[in-house]
Amino acid sequence: MDLFSGAENKWDKPLADRMRPRDLKEFVGQDKIVGPGRLLRRSIEADKLTSLIFYGPPGTGKTTLAYIIARQTKSDFQQINAVTSGVKEIREIISVAAEKKKFYQKKTILFIDEIHRFNKSQQDALLPAVEKGTVILIGATTENPYFEVNPPLVSRSRIFALETLREDHIKKIMKQALEDKERGLGGYDIVITQEALNHLALMAQGDARSALNALELAALTTDKKEGKIQIDLEVAEESIQRKALVYDKAGDNHYDTISAFIKSIRGSDPDAALYWLAKMLYAGEDPKFICRRLIIHAAEDIGLADPQALQIAVATAHAVERVGLPEGRIPLAEATVYLATAPKSNAVYKAIGAAQEKLEEDRVRSVPTHLKDASYKGAAKLGHGKGYKYPHDYPYGHVKQDYLPPGLENSRFYYPTEMGLEKEIKKRLDWWKNNKGEE
Repeated sequence: MDLFSGAENKWDKPLADRMRPRDLKEFVGQDKIVGPGRLLRRSIEADKLTSLIFYGPPGTGKTTLAYIIARQTKSDFQQINAVTSGVKEIREIISVAAEKKKFYQKKTILFIDEIHRFNKSQQDALLPAVEKGTVILIGATTENPYFEVNPPLVSRSRIFALETLREDHIKKIMKQALEDKERGLGGYDIVITQEALNHLALMAQGDARSALNALELAALTTDKKEGKIQIDLEVAEESIQRKALVYDKAGDNHYDTISAFIKSIRGSDPDAALYWLAKMLYAGEDPKFICRRLIIHAAEDIGLADPQALQIAVATAHAVERVGLPEGRIPLAEATVYLATAPKSNAVYKAIGAAQEKLEEDRVRSVPTHLKDASYKGAAKLGHGKGYKYPHDYPYGHVKQDYLPPGLENSRFYYPTEMGLEKEIKKRLDWWKNNKGEE
């Protein structure tokens, strides 16, 4: 299969395809895995590859890396798609690869796009060839391979996770396209405002292909003014079909919006909270930042009034990491509504603050002898654990006993409210206070 045939007109291809990097010098982003001196870069440059699986969001360079390997390796390069290719095609590639290896000592690299869509019969047909080294597998997937790819294939491959491209990466890629006269838009006399460039980079949400497609659309559909194609913010908005919001992710609007979001949840207004959530997602806010704030809010403002809130917030963070956007907006909305409608209490937040304040203002006190560890050698001779009352030896699993250091016996930090589960916790603490158990 000749991936680089010049028979067709290159200008018939989309800009994103024309501007695909040809070598690692042109590749933007992913410095953690292909930066100078990194393992994968050394393996590509030395043509010493083992089976690989590239995992990451769309537009981050998975297929591009495979193409770069195709250009820089001395191996035969074959490409299939897991959706459209069957077992017959896989076996034919493996058969030819075995002959080339046997008679010409030539390796074959098999690139499988969307490898997570492989069915069992496809995987069974491929596995022996990968295991024996008949082919070197390179798989690309947007799904977590540890969940979606056959475990035997995963265990025989090195996994490389590609990260979402940053806005500065996207802008650099677009600038390359605007300047490149051979493959890009360099011959179009384009003038683009910084606002337009920033908007396209932001709305692409880490997908270089999306940004380049929007840039090409803007260039090809905008009439010239004074001999030049002028792309301003309005044109950029139309090209990527997203309006620009006044939202600086490093500025005041970022903090003001997340503040409004959390205060709406704290104030038990799910509609307002959803509005601010929608604004942040529309403006390209990092969903992981939103998840962190939900987790903090669940512990600080809801606490033990509804312990399930913290579990839902943490589960939401895992869900968003797993599925990404745009689908991740659904668990984010679910968590937002749950937290906004949950009973509220900051008693635990106040309690840890009061305990830390007491510790800072008071001298350091040692652990009472009866609470010290008596399990290690020589501890018993020091009296450690002597006088400790084991609560399970007493009615209701409770017995009067001092757990705070001498001088702080009557200190209290946690005052449960009457909200949600804390109402029951308060009853339990009051009961224990009045029913001390046997002395």
